[in-house]
Amino acid sequence: MTILTSTKDMRKIRSSGDVLKKVFSYVEAKIVPGISTLELDRYVEKIIRESDAVPAFKGYKGFPASICASVNEVVVHGIPSDEVVLREGDIISVDVGAKKNGFFTDATRTFSVGKISSEAERLIDVARKCLEAGIEQAIAGSRLSNISHAIEKVAQKAKLKEVRTFVGHGVGKNLHEAPEVPNWGERGKGPVLKEGLVLAIEPMINSGTRDIDIRSDGWTAVTRDGRLSAHFEDTIIVGQKEAEIIT
Repeated sequence: MTILTSTKDMRKIRSSGDVLKKVFSYVEAKIVPGISTLELDRYVEKIIRESDAVPAFKGYKGFPASICASVNEVVVHGIPSDEVVLREGDIISVDVGAKKNGFFTDATRTFSVGKISSEAERLIDVARKCLEAGIEQAIAGSRLSNISHAIEKVAQKAKLKEVRTFVGHGVGKNLHEAPEVPNWGERGKGPVLKEGLVLAIEPMINSGTRDIDIRSDGWTAVTRDGRLSAHFEDTIIVGQKEAEIIT
């Protein structure tokens, strides 16, 4: 796990996080009916490389692209393709990582494509609130599972399902590090959080069942019932009184 103790390293990882902030600030305007997910991928890779950073996902365990582009029932790890063209009413999760100055950061946003259904709007809103609730618990002295419990509580109150097949994780010197950060669990369990610990907290929330299937490409995870899924993620640094969101 990465625990930051020096001001120099803090500056470095913030600069990596700034790359992803820039990606999301620019890419949202590109998410319109008629654009392919491959076109989005190329656009994001260009932004990352022009920021003196490297796309963290490209080539990672054989993944072929710079973003995971997950449309509608795709939960995570959607492979960008020129055959997947966004349509009015779709939702798309854009998951992206960057490496700069020796530090990785990882973040996800779910976007609407034009006018979307009230079900989709509510799902996106709840997924975002799940992330916010989890981040509120990322303070020194708290237990890791307090993050997990906060996410689960928001999802279940809304009668939606948190995905349990995939989890958040440590991040920093490597893209995926200990500890794992589940999106469910009892309070007061797991390790005590330390100031400076870097985490990627990432609830994935489904409209229907939490169960997922993996398509034949070995990557694309979809809801088993074909209903919508939304995904939000930020890289954060555990603080004494509150977490610092760096993406």
